[in-house]
Amino acid sequence: MSSLEEIIDQKIGEVRTESLDFSFGEIVNLHSNKELIIQPEYQRLFRWTDEQKSRLIESIILELPIPQIFVIENENGVFELIDGLQRVSSVIQFIDPSLLPPIPPEEKKLDHLVLQGCDLIKNLDGKTFKDLSLRLQLRIKRSSVRTVIIKRQSKSSLRYEMFKRLNTGGEILASQEIRNCSARILGEDGVEFYTFLLEMTDHATFKNCIETLAQADKEKKGDEELVLRFFAAKNAQDLFKGSVRDWLDDYMENIILKKIDFEYETEMENFRSLFAFINEIMGNGAFVKYRGNNPIGGLAPAYYEAITVGIFQVLEQIRNVQNDLVKQKIINTVQTERFRQYTGSGANKRDKLQGRIETIKNALLELV
Repeated sequence: MSSLEEIIDQKIGEVRTESLDFSFGEIVNLHSNKELIIQPEYQRLFRWTDEQKSRLIESIILELPIPQIFVIENENGVFELIDGLQRVSSVIQFIDPSLLPPIPPEEKKLDHLVLQGCDLIKNLDGKTFKDLSLRLQLRIKRSSVRTVIIKRQSKSSLRYEMFKRLNTGGEILASQEIRNCSARILGEDGVEFYTFLLEMTDHATFKNCIETLAQADKEKKGDEELVLRFFAAKNAQDLFKGSVRDWLDDYMENIILKKIDFEYETEMENFRSLFAFINEIMGNGAFVKYRGNNPIGGLAPAYYEAITVGIFQVLEQIRNVQNDLVKQKIINTVQTERFRQYTGSGANKRDKLQGRIETIKNALLELV
């Protein structure tokens, strides 16, 4: 049996890294030549305010240390940035914003960064890159940042774990954004599942049913998380141990790593058929709370789980029931004390998850 030291040595050998000091001028050129890719699936651009970006530029000018960045070397030898995007994009915007993609949804091109909020050298406020002397421009371009390269020979599962640990708990990425990036890192099987999530998210009836999802959540891929959440609630309640984040992580990883079966064609048809039905019955009032017959508030995830899976489990039995009767039954049921006991405080427990789904299911069966 291998000793602990041998096991550790073997793990270390599965991931190969190299550390280099790249100047910011080199980074700008690499990005311009498409030798350094900033993948939108990895990290959304421009979470930093102009003040945060400006203080980074100020730190570079003052030759203060800048935290290292991480890139993955893909099969073509091209680097893909996986950690440090705010720093890199801030410097690129300051030097040459035309190299960065436009900002969705308006697709507005970025303007030159005008420094503001500099607290160590206040005279920098109001300056653009072109306003600086050649000496200061060159100082910025020649300043270096330690770059850790995860080599393409590294085992994909180790690259994946490294990405999760770099980003979990940080403010740069939300949970679903981390899952999406992690999926890409795991290779073709991960890309296949991520592409599937995107296709389901783009389905018109699903979009209408989750219209009440907050815009801030949509910007953090909350709609994609809802797709994943439906399949997890339908197929993997046994994996739920109290943390929604861990539950969805585990379910997605198990699919990508082929630890559990996922029939794409069947699941796609299930999803589309279900949301066509829900959209016809409830529309954008499907997953909100009610006071009487009046919808209130935004999308409630616990209601979403209960209604989607509860309906799915009896869909064939209730297809011929009048739409108005199904709608009224759901509206009445989510206001019952029984349903509320499964969605209130402490709702993130497996028995509560199962209880709220069963409540919707059993209520609908009363119509048959």
